[in-house]
Amino acid sequence: MAATIRPLAAADEAQWKTLWSAYLAFYETSVPEEVYETTFLRLLDPACPAQNALVAEARAGHLVGLVHTISHPHNWRIEDVVYLQDLFVVPEARGTGLGRALIEAVYAAADAAGTPSVYWLTQDFNAEARQLYDRIATLTPFVKYQR
Repeated sequence: MAATIRPLAAADEAQWKTLWSAYLAFYETSVPEEVYETTFLRLLDPACPAQNALVAEARAGHLVGLVHTISHPHNWRIEDVVYLQDLFVVPEARGTGLGRALIEAVYAAADAAGTPSVYWLTQDFNAEARQLYDRIATLTPFVKYQR
């Protein structure tokens, strides 16, 4: 599927919320309306440069994917690192290269910013996405703990 990868725009709010809601539903979670609103504003706010979003637009005004990233300092590096927090492509566009295109756009933005290290987490059961991840990144042995 041909799509344009571009930064999130204010006019994307309704479609962005639909895509992000579907992503969250896949992981059997949701967030309050206030979190949707706050996150969307942060992703657009130049005063919050660490939080970013790109979208995949299949045709004028029709979004089919998104990726959210957070840049942050790292104690083991001089430069910041990029955490790819959320990646979602609508089911009908999966297997078309859009997930890879979104990740590669994150890689390109990270390289341009001088922050070449990009990392993310996924659930062990996310076999379809992990097939892609295994081709474009290195699986690490880290185990996540959370309070």
